[in-house]
Amino acid sequence: MTVRGVLQVHSAPPALSPHIEWAAAGVFGVPVNLHWIDQPAAPGMVRTELAWQGRPGSSGELASALAGWNLLRFEVTEEASAGCDGVRYSCTPSLGTFSATVSANGDIMIGENRLRAVMTLAASARGSAQGLAAGRAQPADARPGRGADDDLLGPLRDLHAQRHPALGGSLEDELSLLLGEPWDAELEPFRHASAGAPVRWLHATG
Repeated sequence: MTVRGVLQVHSAPPALSPHIEWAAAGVFGVPVNLHWIDQPAAPGMVRTELAWQGRPGSSGELASALAGWNLLRFEVTEEASAGCDGVRYSCTPSLGTFSATVSANGDIMIGENRLRAVMTLAASARGSAQGLAAGRAQPADARPGRGADDDLLGPLRDLHAQRHPALGGSLEDELSLLLGEPWDAELEPFRHASAGAPVRWLHATG
């Protein structure tokens, strides 16, 4: 069984272009020669697009292979197949990698567990903020110590707050992250600049 997908490298240093081709060849099992053109939205960078057909899960392998170079802006999509949902990966140097399950029309689908998780994070943040506000109104020796919410969110913020500043923020901010809105905002100028770029087709082995 094979699935179709698209790799869009929105911006890359020219020196990395052969390495990207080698990484794609390693995933698909066939030589990959991409057509690189200048990226007007980032002078000095190049862009390319590859429509591919390969085994289910190839998009995740490709995104993982490319994410190691933190100078790239790229997106990888994979259409749904029997037993597998469609998926989209987006990556930028400042935000890291975003992944989402997508429907047949391209809408992002958010699972119940992820929704419950962001509701919990947002509620914890509200509780922490209210606790701090109440603590400021009390004498210093009467203020409560760190609560369970802080114990939960603290390590998460330490790990992810630099790239995901909404972590533990409002419900709206958390949902914005789930929808990939920060990635869309950063990538949109590069998508427009890539309109009309030539596309290569690749059929993977296996």
